[in-house]
Parts: sequence; C-alpha cells; structure tokens
Amino acid sequence: MKYCVCLLTTVLAAAPLKVLIIDGQNNHPWQTTTPILKQTLESTGLFQVDVATTPPAGGDMSTFKPKFSNYRVVVSNYNGDAWPKETQAAFEAFVGEGGGFVSYHAADNAFPDWIAYNEMIGLGGWGGRTEKNGAYIRFKAGQFERQSIPGPSGHHGKQHEFPVIVRQANHPITKGLPQIWMHAQDELYDRLRGPAPDTMTVLATAFSDPDMDGSGEQEPVLMALTYGRGRVFHTTLGHSVEAMRCVGFIATLQRGTEWAATGKVTQKIPPGFPTRYETSVR
Repeated sequence: MKYCVCLLTTVLAAAPLKVLIIDGQNNHPWQTTTPILKQTLESTGLFQVDVATTPPAGGDMSTFKPKFSNYRVVVSNYNGDAWPKETQAAFEAFVGEGGGFVSYHAADNAFPDWIAYNEMIGLGGWGGRTEKNGAYIRFKAGQFERQSIPGPSGHHGKQHEFPVIVRQANHPITKGLPQIWMHAQDELYDRLRGPAPDTMTVLATAFSDPDMDGSGEQEPVLMALTYGRGRVFHTTLGHSVEAMRCVGFIATLQRGTEWAATGKVTQKIPPGFPTRYETSVR
C-alpha cells in the first residue's frame, strides 16, 4: 500500500501545469508568436499549453467563453475588441481566486477601460490612456516613484539591443539572473502608465535612450503583481521572433509563468544566458 501511495504521489507531482494562451486579435502577428510562446513553455516539460482564439475584429465576441478554471495560468497574446462582460467577470474571478496570469508584450495595450484588468497588469500603453488612467513609474535616486503628470501613454523608439537591469534580485523570477544582461533587438516600451497598485514589484528596467527616440528614463520591462489571491507576471519584451529568441526573454517567460501558476520557480538559470555586453539567442 505504501508503494501505491508513493507512486500516485509521484504521478500527481509530475502532472504538467495547464496553460491557456489567448490570441485572435492583435496589432502584432499573433499567428507567428503564439506557436513560439507555446513551444517555449512546453520545452520546459513543466507546462501543457492550449490556445483559445477569439473571433476576428468586429466578430461576434459573445461566443468567446473560455473555461479559465480548467487552467493554472492564462497567457495573453491579445490586444483587440472587448471581451463579453460575462467573460470579463469570469477572468476576474479566476485571477482573484488564485489563478495565474501572464501579460505578454502588446497585451498591456489592451482594454484601457477595464478597471480590473489594468489593476492586474499595473501599467498599460496606448488605447487612449492618459493621466486619468494612472501615473508613470520612474526610477529616481535608487527607488521607484509615481509621476502623476499629464501626458500620453505608450511609446517606443527604434528597435535595438539594450541592457536589462534587474532591480529586485530576490524575487523567485529574477533570483540568480545577472544584474545586467543584454537583450536582443526589440521594442523598448516607454511611458506606460496605470494604477500601479502597491502589490506591483518592478523586477527589471531598461534605459529608453533618447538617441533611439526613447524617453530618457529607466522604463519597467518586467513586473510581478498580485490580484486578490492570484499572481501576475507582466513582460513588455518579445515584439518579434528575433526578440523572442533571446535566452533572457525565454528564461524570464518560463520562470514568470511558473511563478504565476505556483508562486515558486524550480527552473535553473539556463546555460548561455546573456551577459552584460553580449546577447544570446536560440
């Protein structure tokens, strides 16, 4: 009997974490990026990934009703028409009751008028967001502060390689990462703004260089939040296939998704992680 119990425990412990990727509308090529997200997560052996695709823009969104409760974490690769109120309520309940959520790149452009969603992601861009939607988060004199000043939300300069600076080295997602690592060519989002609740931790920033038409500020690029009993990982990185091949992007997405699902990270830092001066891609 003891053998049977131990065997059952081992089988249960080895069960993959179920992940749902949502796509279907985006100002980015989700048809290309969703398969990469899926493969990146499943390559760890930790995740089993399904995909829910919405109707196209202007379609009948009332049919979009994923059963979020079947999953441990939802990854959004979505930026488009509003979800039905019933689906919004179900998603709020899912995260609030302990489900995980990962906001990937342009997912933080979505839903400027959905209050709960913006509390989940902390900061968002575009979609007509202004100071009415919240503050900028700025890194000044070694600490983060809110800047509640007028201005737009959402911008990026020219795509380029840039160093990512870890600001919270003890968080499970970033623990063990180099303090500074060079990210592959990507969009560097700047001037994001939002409610930035007290539950938001900025894990890493990157300098938005004015020479690249940037803001001249250290911009949040990796964030961790809680919403009710749920955990949210927000990454602004990964605009293109090239950017998604960065080992830094891959590792932080994998680790962030595990943390959102479980509150822990069991994955080791992969070999060939970018250094302070050199990118590393797969």
